Amino acid sequence: MLYFAYGSNLHHFQMKRRCKDSIFIKKINLKDFKLTFRSKYRAADIEIKKNSIVPGGLFEISKSDEKKLDVYEDYPILYKKYYFYYYGKKVMTYTMVKKSPFKFPTERYLNVVKRGYKDCKLDKKYLNNALKP
Repeated sequence: MLYFAYGSNLHHFQMKRRCKDSIFIKKINLKDFKLTFRSKYRAADIEIKKNSIVPGGLFEISKSDEKKLDVYEDYPILYKKYYFYYYGKKVMTYTMVKKSPFKFPTERYLNVVKRGYKDCKLDKKYLNNALKP
């Protein structure tokens, strides 16, 4: 199945450790969404915003990878699944259940996300914009 990563799972080494079958395909943009950080974990989330984009990584993952991600993402308590279509193919990602106010991410978490942006060759301006509440 196809999975869209936009936070810490962009980090190739971490993603491979978590999901051994995962294969990074390419970077893509999710339209009409914006990146933010929230919850007590200060983790990445996406929310609907017209004419905005969230850059991310498109991965091929196995069923067992999906189960591992479900555990990591605390599905369905913290995150729920969101599906969209990319060139006719169904793609899964996660979005937070409770849309709590913005919380600046921890330095450790942010560094993992920044590394992921490098790994996937994403434009850092979207990440920088997300850090301004």
